[in-house]
Amino acid sequence: MKILIIEDDLSIAELQRDYLEIAGFTISIETGGADGIRRALEEDFNLIIVDIMLPDANGFEICREVRKKKETPILVVSAKDSDIDKIRALGLGADDYMVKPFSPNELVARVQAHIARFARLKESFGGERPDADEDKIVLGELVMSFSSRTALMAGQELILTNKEFDLLAMLAQNPNSVLSKEKILNKVWGIGAYIETATVAVHVNRLREKIERDPSNPEHIMTVWGIGYRYLP
Repeated sequence: MKILIIEDDLSIAELQRDYLEIAGFTISIETGGADGIRRALEEDFNLIIVDIMLPDANGFEICREVRKKKETPILVVSAKDSDIDKIRALGLGADDYMVKPFSPNELVARVQAHIARFARLKESFGGERPDADEDKIVLGELVMSFSSRTALMAGQELILTNKEFDLLAMLAQNPNSVLSKEKILNKVWGIGAYIETATVAVHVNRLREKIERDPSNPEHIMTVWGIGYRYLP
């Protein structure tokens, strides 16, 4: 298992490396944001650990650029502990957010959990199926394919992050049913994920911007106040 650490404080990067290598991972370190983006896009890693404050390109930019092309789990580790920074990082495609100083053992546990969860999600949403019809969801103008992990709305391909695809798939697999934020969180992010339910709202808003004609007056992803969301075909 290969992990890329993008961290400009070499002492912190080496601490992360030491604990992760003990756990059996192979570690690469980049101290600059631009070099980190290049490595993340050119090579295959099982997970990427990213700091926010970096030379050349910050952690938010890295999340954005990686999510344009890859679904690799991203764990942000930063001294910035404001809710705004956390929500922004998660909204740009990060899978988790840890605040420095952190427990190295907790870091290892989260890395292991995200890699295992990503493997399960790929198998659940993208694995081979005996019936070709089960590979697709067709709901009105929405067409989703699990094997290729693509989604079309009114014939136009949607550019979705990993979490956005999984969230839309869960909603579309349960049309007209009300899904609680907690249920969505447990399915898409995994039971025991260190993520707040507000993250679901952030991703729902981003999905609406991509699939709704008027995101402020949605026709498909409807809010059920105090409970969660439902998808209307």
